[in-house]
Amino acid sequence: MANAEIDAIVEQLRANPLGGTLEEMRAQFDEGGAEPAGDVGIKAVTANGVPCELHTPPGADTDRVIMYVHGGGYVIGSLKSHRATVAELARAGGCQALAVDYRLAPENPYPAAVDDSVSAYNWLRTNGYEANKIVIAGDSAGGGLTAGTLVALRDAGLPLPAAGVCISPWVDLEATGESYETRKDIDPMVTKELIGPMGTAYVGEGGDLKATTACPIHADLTGLPPLLIQVGSAEVLYSDAETLANNAKAAGVEATLEEWPDMVHVWHLFHQQLEDGRRAIARIGEFVKEKTGG
Repeated sequence: MANAEIDAIVEQLRANPLGGTLEEMRAQFDEGGAEPAGDVGIKAVTANGVPCELHTPPGADTDRVIMYVHGGGYVIGSLKSHRATVAELARAGGCQALAVDYRLAPENPYPAAVDDSVSAYNWLRTNGYEANKIVIAGDSAGGGLTAGTLVALRDAGLPLPAAGVCISPWVDLEATGESYETRKDIDPMVTKELIGPMGTAYVGEGGDLKATTACPIHADLTGLPPLLIQVGSAEVLYSDAETLANNAKAAGVEATLEEWPDMVHVWHLFHQQLEDGRRAIARIGEFVKEKTGG
């Protein structure tokens, strides 16, 4: 059944590729976002000046929280595009989730996204959440932002969260991994040609594509909390996930890399149609509970 489900999604993605102007891509990405389940409370909050949404599923342990930073190449994506997925991650973790509407490039280039993520984390810590009850998570660019935020927090000497979750992470802004070539024919969503300009837009004209909190494969990951890294086998970003996991392990970090057969980039977004999307979200929920004492 899972193969039939992912085949239908791949067909849908190939028929509606992401493209057009930046404004058109932003609208297309947002319009593709599913509606969240009606039983999850969603409240707008401002976290140290950063617009966010606090998700509270039924029976949530309000001492524990997932801080979620969305994907979209740092130039698209929003609270709307990921709202349904964040709600289900909170449900799976039996906790709350804070979705962070960080500033996008090119209007707000690096390090704006990292600064906003750190600000939201500090807001959580001053509003009743202990560091060891927080997990930072994100997908694609948000997976890179998750790792970059952890590095920034460590470098600032701040208490680190219990763990990090990187879904299909984009952690190599230069797209140098071999999977950009070896898997390009099976990835219906992401191409090197699509994300290359996004990386340039993120760091700004003349910016450093190897900056450690923008491109975490170039960072020293020593001292980071445990990481769960999920990636689909049909992703050009596979090398990014693999390199991040290997670098983390080499630095002494507990890192778990999960390859999900046949899955596309951030297949979690299709959880309403895709059993493996629901399974992957449930797995993240288990990890969150394990690391936060849920």
